[in-house]
Amino acid sequence: MKHFSSENFDSSLIGLLVGRTNALKDRMLDKYLLPYDVTFAQFKVLIIISQFSSDTPVELCRHLSLDSGSMTRMLDRLEQKGLIARTRSATDRRQVRLVLTEQGQTLSDLLPQIGADAMNEIFATLDAEEVATLQRILTKVLVAADDHITLTRLSFTPKAKS
Repeated sequence: MKHFSSENFDSSLIGLLVGRTNALKDRMLDKYLLPYDVTFAQFKVLIIISQFSSDTPVELCRHLSLDSGSMTRMLDRLEQKGLIARTRSATDRRQVRLVLTEQGQTLSDLLPQIGADAMNEIFATLDAEEVATLQRILTKVLVAADDHITLTRLSFTPKAKS
């Protein structure tokens, strides 16, 4: 279904609103993560390692749609902060495995609540039904676009805490 044309495209705010909401989310999460010396970009890496059991740079690149150079720099920073460690695979020495350090695991355990607090602040003006409607609409758009990350998340079950 077509909703936009060259006549109404300039006055359509939906692209702006989606983009600005995403930027607000990033800024808000950065604000909430500041006391932990972690950026929102680093938050995403830690969440994926801890909740999705992704333990290679290649898997992280796929989840986050990042190139390998950007991922290497991100992992370098997380390693310097003592949050992750790189190890070589026992079966294939060419392959690097990522593990959370004790400090990284401790922080990762806090991340879902930090994320929830930030999202609650962002969407405080909406009631529960509006939040559910917004999520349903955005999910519909992304599933129709065959967005890999959304499809992965929809089939995702968090791993059990040990």
